[in-house]
Amino acid sequence: MIGRAVVAAILVMTFAAPVFADPKSPGVDRREHRQKQRIKQGVKSGELTKEETRSLKAEQRAIRAEERQMKSDGSLTREERKELHRDLNESSRNIFQEKHDTQTR
Repeated sequence: MIGRAVVAAILVMTFAAPVFADPKSPGVDRREHRQKQRIKQGVKSGELTKEETRSLKAEQRAIRAEERQMKSDGSLTREERKELHRDLNESSRNIFQEKHDTQTR
């Protein structure tokens, strides 16, 4: 009897966990991670100067701070998510431009 109750509790927790997880920003988090990797690769290849790297990293920090502020009320609205994606689009363009300009280390 107790074994069945334990199994039932485990099953309930297993299937309920995704409901309580915050699924509202995995795309944002994935993009932030990818952009961080692009900057890191640009430094390694010499495509980014120290100043460009500093600027791009500051931009990433600002986006993360903005995301934290937006999530401070416990949720991320559709409009807030759109705003984050717009900021990430601009950041992505900046990374591309800096990596493909004529400046090198």
